[in-house]
Amino acid sequence: MHVFSSSSSTSASSKYTLLSPPNSNNPLKFHLILPFKTLHPSSSRPLLNPICSHESTSPPLLQESPQSFPLEADEIDEEDDIEVTEKIRTAKKSLEELLVVRRPVMEIAEEEEKEEEMSESDDENVEEEDTKPSSSSMAFDAKLSKFAKKMPIFEPERVESSLSGGRPLAVNLDLALYRAKILARNFQYQAAEKILQKCIYYWPEDGRSYVALGKILSTQSKITEARAVYEKGCQATQGENPYIWQCWAVLETKMGNIRRAREMFDASTVADKKHTAAWHGWAILELKQGNIKKARNLLGKGLKFCGGNEYIYQTLAMLEAKAKRYEQARYLFRQATKCNPKSCASWLAWAQLEAQQENNLAARQLFEEAVQASPKNRFAWHVWGVFESNLGNIDKGRKLLKIGHAVNPRDPVLLQSLGLLEYKYSSANLARMLFRRASELDPRHQPVWIAWGWMEWKEGNISTARELYQRALSIDSTTESAARCLQAWGVLEQRVGNLSAARRLFRSSLNINSQSFVTWMTWASLEEDQGNSVRAEEIRNLYFQQRTEVVDDASWVMGFLDIIDPAIDSIKRLLNMDQNPYKKVMYSYRGTPGIETRESGQESAGRPSNNIHGTETGREFDLDKFVREKLSLDPSKLDVQFGTFEKTAPNSIKSPTKVSQFRRKS
Repeated sequence: MHVFSSSSSTSASSKYTLLSPPNSNNPLKFHLILPFKTLHPSSSRPLLNPICSHESTSPPLLQESPQSFPLEADEIDEEDDIEVTEKIRTAKKSLEELLVVRRPVMEIAEEEEKEEEMSESDDENVEEEDTKPSSSSMAFDAKLSKFAKKMPIFEPERVESSLSGGRPLAVNLDLALYRAKILARNFQYQAAEKILQKCIYYWPEDGRSYVALGKILSTQSKITEARAVYEKGCQATQGENPYIWQCWAVLETKMGNIRRAREMFDASTVADKKHTAAWHGWAILELKQGNIKKARNLLGKGLKFCGGNEYIYQTLAMLEAKAKRYEQARYLFRQATKCNPKSCASWLAWAQLEAQQENNLAARQLFEEAVQASPKNRFAWHVWGVFESNLGNIDKGRKLLKIGHAVNPRDPVLLQSLGLLEYKYSSANLARMLFRRASELDPRHQPVWIAWGWMEWKEGNISTARELYQRALSIDSTTESAARCLQAWGVLEQRVGNLSAARRLFRSSLNINSQSFVTWMTWASLEEDQGNSVRAEEIRNLYFQQRTEVVDDASWVMGFLDIIDPAIDSIKRLLNMDQNPYKKVMYSYRGTPGIETRESGQESAGRPSNNIHGTETGREFDLDKFVREKLSLDPSKLDVQFGTFEKTAPNSIKSPTKVSQFRRKS
């Protein structure tokens, strides 16, 4: 490399450096290297500013890495610097034309348009430049890439955002189901149905929406629609949801389709053999059909596959109590309360068994356990109050019924029992006001109208009693309550001398419930009073001929214990069950309230000793304290709940439709 410095112009030599170009045969030509920024402090201004766009916010390009701009040596006039400067400026403009700084694209549409323009220009270049045989394939590939850029499958972010925007989050399903439950509880069925339809649309694989919607439709007696919802749910879940099958089976049971209901229960157990409700519901269906052995088999399978369950134990215990095997029943009740100590139904059923066996102290302790397990349970307070009233504890019975009403002010049964109690031990006017209030709470509750009619008959108001009985039958004439109403009405007509009407009413009652011993014997008594002893004997014979006698045996007991524990041999040796499976089962009741085994060598006669748990521990159940702490009620002010009855006592009896209209207006 040869370096030439000009002696005629010191300014030019200080600013420029001439270098011979590489691979050049002409030694007279040189290249001029121009820096973008001058390094000499003596220069007034740089010859070439950094090249950047004034519209761009990005840092200047070509500033970080200095580069050179070549010029020919013969183009430089050493005597005139101005000409050189002008040439440098023209070179700068040409360089700016070559180097274009592009701003960042902020909008997607503009970017797509530029990409399309570039792709079109590339396609044109490809078509013009490529003359080889593969030019068609290259053009096809270019068009394919252009088409692929427009497809949403190559844009995962946009696809994901569209999916997330179309389907709500899973937490919205739980919120919607809870909202629909609240609306259905407030009888706003249409709003609840709309919410559940949306849930089915967004989450068709979830079975809870179908179950809730089917129940709402069946509540409104829309049987066809409910059946269609269950069928759709089974198809959507591919038949793997046991809850939908079970609800469908319950619906078919209510409609009387027993064979179809069995198929649905079977499908539910196939979908999930650990679904306890299906086994129990199927067993209840067989019990209503009189298939006791089949029901026991189903309950045993429920215990085998699902383990200990309070409902299965309780049903088995009630079967044993009905078969008068009381020791076995107590053992099963004990197992039920072990599975769930808070099961109020198990404590109540056990207490009723002891009350039937006249074990009053044990029954009272079991009633106490029931109300402690569920302080607001209306059945617990009602049954306990009736129990105390039957024993002659009128004040305590009245108090228990009032507590139950204070906790459940919308329940008519408590007012009905309280009305009967007040009529028997207080006054008919107070009882009448209680009956009227109960009929306003639920105009379709038949026992309230029947009890009220019975009271009016006893008071001598025959026409009023007939009107009340007719009101009860207008609600539903096919139920067990309707059969009792017809029997009571028949007795009324018998007492006033309308024997033909009484016979017709007795016959109508037996058409509904042919197993009513009271109705058959009342009709036979009527014929005997009229001197028709032959007819009375025929009626008694008809009862025994058509009576459905349930034959049950104890052969299932050992098989039931096999299901509970496979190591049955060790249990037999421990409890001596080879001779009598339940001989010493009462020893397992130690520590149970109100239950104590006899220490004598004689076998128990089926009745435990009346020993109160409080006599052993020194602790008795304080009802007033319990009501204050658990229910926040003042026992001395329970009568205030009934103060409004005496002020609003209408003179005429309202029909159920008028009462419902009155409730809507109020």
